[in-house]
Amino acid sequence: MQKRTRRVFLLLVCAQLAHSVEEFASGFYEVLAPARYLVGLVSTDPAVGFAVLNTAVVGIGFLCYLIPIRSGHRSARGVAWVWAVLELVNGAGHSTLALSRLDYYPGALTAPLLIGAAVWLAVLLRRSRDGADQQPR
Repeated sequence: MQKRTRRVFLLLVCAQLAHSVEEFASGFYEVLAPARYLVGLVSTDPAVGFAVLNTAVVGIGFLCYLIPIRSGHRSARGVAWVWAVLELVNGAGHSTLALSRLDYYPGALTAPLLIGAAVWLAVLLRRSRDGADQQPR
């Protein structure tokens, strides 16, 4: 995997970190029923449950960067594609909800960061041919 692709993956994880902070600060866990349910599985305090879940997501992202992505493991492309698709859907979902309300929706400010980084990563992954660029670091 090319150095540029690895850096864009890391950028995507950092965008998710910013997005998680925005969601937490805006009380996203109180707005969307599935989010309320998930955080309730982790803690009786919704804010704590949300913080734990989002810390886990971002932590997994950094672990993915450190282990398969940065090391050039053969799973790196698949991992990168999964993150690109999930974050594109995440960003698009927040943007769609904000547009449907014609108002701010928690997570909408950082959603374009997710979309941009996810699309950029997908373009780089698509351009690489048959894993020919799978050199470590």
